[in-house]
Amino acid sequence: MKLKSLKSGSKGNASLVYTNNTKILVDCGISGKAVREAMEQIGISPEDIDGIVVTHEHNDHIRGIGVMMRRYDIPVYANSITWAAIMQNDLGKLNDKNIKIFEGTEPFVIGDININPFKIPHDAAFPVGYTFDDGKSRAAVATDMGMLTEEVFRAIGGCRDVLVEANHDINLLEMGSYPYPLKQRIRGSYGHLSNDDAAKATELLVRMGAENIMLGHLSEENNYPDLAYETVKTGLSQSGIEVNRDLVLSVVV
Repeated sequence: MKLKSLKSGSKGNASLVYTNNTKILVDCGISGKAVREAMEQIGISPEDIDGIVVTHEHNDHIRGIGVMMRRYDIPVYANSITWAAIMQNDLGKLNDKNIKIFEGTEPFVIGDININPFKIPHDAAFPVGYTFDDGKSRAAVATDMGMLTEEVFRAIGGCRDVLVEANHDINLLEMGSYPYPLKQRIRGSYGHLSNDDAAKATELLVRMGAENIMLGHLSEENNYPDLAYETVKTGLSQSGIEVNRDLVLSVVV
């Protein structure tokens, strides 16, 4: 099983989890054209997608789900509270047969991949991250979190591949042009993780068995890839963990 980020950031998010037999999109906050172009780079077609799983209803995570559902007849999975929030958005006509609802953090299966939602602290209706298990390895998508919780680490600990959030640099956020209420929201308990938070998360994940960490959901104004990478790398080094020896570390945008 592989985890590939197609797009990650404040303007749109979509990741692909796939085996030889099953292809799953995690969120689709980008256009159908962008999905196709990103997937073609790894030799996969949107027609091969078996389902889209949605973390929460914010536009940068759901913008493209209506188009993908209609164009490729793809089922879309979200918990009941998230689906109620999704329906408040103008996504065009949605095919009832492709609206797949689960309750809370109820596990489910798509193809040969077992999917386990877990609660995340974010300012949405009922936001979740996901772990994926094909019986050989586990992967997780854990972005859009205001803080690191025990519940999150219980869910994603032991995953080999993890997409984790490194949204902002604290100093850049403080000095930036965002209005004060937005800054408060971003750095709050239901906002987004900083680079320093990502370093702490990565250390714990590596100690629990992670081998491949992707830093994602970077703010275009309050962060940049080299800064996120170096902040996490330095934090790991100070804890005795070395990039390219103990893990593969990358930044996805």
